[in-house]
Amino acid sequence: MSEPAVLTEQRDRVLVITLNRPDARNAINGALSSGLVEAIEQLDGDDGLTSAVLTGAGKGFCSGMDLKAFAAGEDIGPMMTFIREGSQKPLIGAIEGFAMAGGLELALTCDLLVAAEGAQLGIPEVKVGLFAAGGGLQRLPSRVGFGKAMEMAISGDPISAEEAHQYGLVSRITAAGEALSGAIELAESVAANAPLSVKASKQLIWAAVNQSEEAFWEAQKPHMATVFASEDAKEGPAAFAQKRKPNWSGR
Repeated sequence: MSEPAVLTEQRDRVLVITLNRPDARNAINGALSSGLVEAIEQLDGDDGLTSAVLTGAGKGFCSGMDLKAFAAGEDIGPMMTFIREGSQKPLIGAIEGFAMAGGLELALTCDLLVAAEGAQLGIPEVKVGLFAAGGGLQRLPSRVGFGKAMEMAISGDPISAEEAHQYGLVSRITAAGEALSGAIELAESVAANAPLSVKASKQLIWAAVNQSEEAFWEAQKPHMATVFASEDAKEGPAAFAQKRKPNWSGR
């Protein structure tokens, strides 16, 4: 019997959530999507928990959407709901190795990020005929500034954890292999505070910076209808699976 796609471990008032598809670079498929949402429901529904850490098993945090699962029509709707709505309680991302595409958008749903030296963060969707439709295009400008967000979005090139820290996207940098312990330390300092106060403070900070987010989601809908149903959206995952250069048609 295979292990669950998402693991949870309670450490006092902190819940450690681990994306557990290391052989697939923790890519998002149906099982990981539903498993993560169940873990977040556990966090928000348990009065004995104040904060959580989200990390990835193996060599990295998350490589984004599983393009083979996407091509096969697997349901990742629960993940998209979480990325849009987030958690009620503080969630701290612990990034080793990489947080790419939907993996970075998943990280952007966290309230704080702790990253190891040398980790890579990016939204390379334009390289496979898609765009970052999980909130990255809305959230990155407020995290790294307009110019860097635009560069990341249309070049598809990643930035290092060190650069992300300079821009304020990453709160703390650790030595390689220490992101999880650093994130747990931060989560424990949060969990030492009054739970209702922490929860309210988190939600009000998000409200202060995201008052126009609903309008953004509405503006994104027609683009999703055009891009995700395009021939290029089929060509990109096919080329990825076949390990060849994509042949873009622009339609």
